[in-house]
Amino acid sequence: MTTEGHMEALIRRHRELDRKIEAERVRPSHDDMVIAALKRRKLEIKDELERLRHSETA
Repeated sequence: MTTEGHMEALIRRHRELDRKIEAERVRPSHDDMVIAALKRRKLEIKDELERLRHSETA
């Protein structure tokens, strides 16, 4: 997979995590631990995207 393709896949996963977080939040008995885990994964993806963007400009 090219770097660009990898970045696109990460962006899609990042958006999907946004949807999952929101879906969990609106549940009447949402699980804060699940939301926290999803947010951590979303942050990991964001960090990886930033590393890739930085390496492209370097």
